[in-house]
Amino acid sequence: MCGIFATMTRQGLAPDRRDAALKLLEHRGPDGTGTWTSHDGQWTLGHTRLSIIGLNNGTQPMTSPDGAVHMVVNGEFYGYREIRERLRANGYRFTTDSDSEIALHLYHELGMEAPQHLRGEFAVIIADERQRAMFAIRDRFGVKPLYYAVVNGEVFFASEIKALLALGVPARWDLEGAIGGIGRSHEKTDFAGISTVPPGCYAIARDGAVRIYPYWDWEIPTAEEMRTDRRTEAEVVADFREALRDSVRQRLVADVEVASYLSGGIDSCAVLGLAQQETARPIRAFTLTFENPLYDEARIAEAQAKHVGATYHPIPITGREIAEAFGDAIWHAETQMFNGHGVAKYLLSRAVRAAGIKVVFTGEGSDEMLGGYPYFRVDALNDDATLSAAERSAQLDEMLGTNAATRAFMLPEQVSSPEMQAIERRLGWLPTTLNISAAQTNSVAPLFRDDLPAWALGYQPLVSALDRLPLAQQIAGRDRLNQMLYVNAKTVMPNFILNYLADRMEMAHSIEGRVPFLDHHVAEAAARVPVGMKVKGIREKHVLREATKDVLIPEVYDRQKHPFTTPPTRNPDDPMLGFYRDTFASQAAKDQPIYDMKKVTAALDSLLDVPDDQRIAVEGGLQRAASVVVMHQQFSMA
Repeated sequence: MCGIFATMTRQGLAPDRRDAALKLLEHRGPDGTGTWTSHDGQWTLGHTRLSIIGLNNGTQPMTSPDGAVHMVVNGEFYGYREIRERLRANGYRFTTDSDSEIALHLYHELGMEAPQHLRGEFAVIIADERQRAMFAIRDRFGVKPLYYAVVNGEVFFASEIKALLALGVPARWDLEGAIGGIGRSHEKTDFAGISTVPPGCYAIARDGAVRIYPYWDWEIPTAEEMRTDRRTEAEVVADFREALRDSVRQRLVADVEVASYLSGGIDSCAVLGLAQQETARPIRAFTLTFENPLYDEARIAEAQAKHVGATYHPIPITGREIAEAFGDAIWHAETQMFNGHGVAKYLLSRAVRAAGIKVVFTGEGSDEMLGGYPYFRVDALNDDATLSAAERSAQLDEMLGTNAATRAFMLPEQVSSPEMQAIERRLGWLPTTLNISAAQTNSVAPLFRDDLPAWALGYQPLVSALDRLPLAQQIAGRDRLNQMLYVNAKTVMPNFILNYLADRMEMAHSIEGRVPFLDHHVAEAAARVPVGMKVKGIREKHVLREATKDVLIPEVYDRQKHPFTTPPTRNPDDPMLGFYRDTFASQAAKDQPIYDMKKVTAALDSLLDVPDDQRIAVEGGLQRAASVVVMHQQFSMA
């Protein structure tokens, strides 16, 4: 993976701004830098390289043989060897061993049909001097970040927001984005005027304007189409296994060692097991461990690693380390956090990089493809017409009982609000999946400043997000679980799950995360899995359990989903309490425009009085407030 940026300016980019942006992206690519500037000085591309394939000759930016097209890439293209051979047969010459070069020649051959032929996790910027335009492409699910801003008719793209700020984009709060939290629209950020190129889309920048066009969408069959699927359960399982196995096999291709993150959950265990079947060397598997046994999965992970022949490497994380690293993790995430799990991933990646690793498998995306989270399962249960009210109630009670660590924020009480009423009108039903976002916003609303503008307080982030999605084309007529999987894939997953639980925490330490579940062939196979094989009763990801049963220990095969979180604050000596107090007493806390520090401090003072099973949700609001304070200081926000 790498860091990339591009500018289209009238007066050109000052060298000090160019160099500052490169420096701020160095963690994404410490193995080399490169730039290209047009003859008139108005366009610039920048690249920082993390060398994974073509170690000795993959320098970027790359330029076409005629000198008219220039390109920078962040990411990996799988199946690139076959595409390269086809292009060679069509007369194209390759000057590097890098997988990135195929995008340059595909663009020459196919124009903006090229993204359809790219498989992997990527962000690409192409500067075409003939067209007087730049094209910025983001992968189908938004695994790789790509931001843009237009300032006074000048256009800026970058892998991270901090690079945009270095290039001259002002740092200002977007109150809608900041208040919206995890349910905000797919293009929103916490920064005014800075948007994401949405997943599965490309942007065309020309004449000081940016337009967004989709090139791919996640097509989920309608409920009627699902009923006409004549495959047996064994055939569905076999189809899904083959798609996942091929995705894992493709992601083993690298000129450096590929390791794996490993928890006690089925997702990372399945990926590790399939990967180990494809290679003779033991894969190094790294596991976060915690002092609190309710959140620690070390025993299961170690047994799983031994079962498949991998080597187990525990990475212990303490509360003090999380408190000390919180600010650094926010700097890399560039958004608010509501649990320490992002910080824990930051610390995990730091330890893995210190072990000499550049590439790891990760399990993100399985829950989002197959309905793994508790709120997805509730929506599936409520849509199951074969259950009696008593059976449904009993299964819900059982699920609550097995999610003691996270039920407070995974299954909060139903919110009654004008926004949820508006959602019910749009969808025709009230999703538990969206209730979690509404509950998070409601929980922090009492901490807002009284002088926030009325329009900000009245903003409805979930409604705004839905209104930006093609509901009639992609949601209408689908089973309720599939409707929510689609919505989640366009909002929470790229904005948060793939941000501070994936790319940003990995790339903070120059580690490339590879996510087999978010290969678009796996996603298409998952879309065709019947709902009853995604969630069977309260058993989530049934098809994955069956498809990978041969590589799982029984405990993992039978275990319910335990969302990855860090333990909440437990006692007056907890280091996080000291972090909160220092943060909320800072000058930045007084200056930030969103939270009333008297209200926040009062909530902090009563944190340890909150029942144990509810504290993780309450503390999530405090972490959001702390995130805002830290961001306000770090980015000199206005």
